[in-house]
Amino acid sequence: MADQQYEIGDAELEVLTVLWDEGPCTVRQVMESLHESGRRVAYTTVLTFLTRLEHKGVVASDKASIAYVYRAAVTRERVRRSRLKAIMAQLYGGEAAPLVLQLMKTQTFSKEEVTALRELIKELDSKTKPRGESS
Repeated sequence: MADQQYEIGDAELEVLTVLWDEGPCTVRQVMESLHESGRRVAYTTVLTFLTRLEHKGVVASDKASIAYVYRAAVTRERVRRSRLKAIMAQLYGGEAAPLVLQLMKTQTFSKEEVTALRELIKELDSKTKPRGESS
């Protein structure tokens, strides 16, 4: 099954990140968390973002009590995968290798990350068939 593409704006992603980090929250709790991180946003704006995210299927709400409680309906990993696919399609013709090479050329990695990358490359290399070899 193909991964679903999620059209989520940057401000909506900030709201969704609060739900991933803190778990189910009311509108007020999301707003307060955004305020604590330096993002000043009105209650009604947070409510609008949560409503949009619910319509997009990435947030669900429990309307059993007076204050609605919202929770993330998709994982952070699924949204990351979706956004990376969109970036690959927009900037790299849908190819992953040029994106990875660009990141490796322009970003700084810790020793642990470099070790993990080397191990992954070894693992991928052992699974790769030489050109011209068929299955």
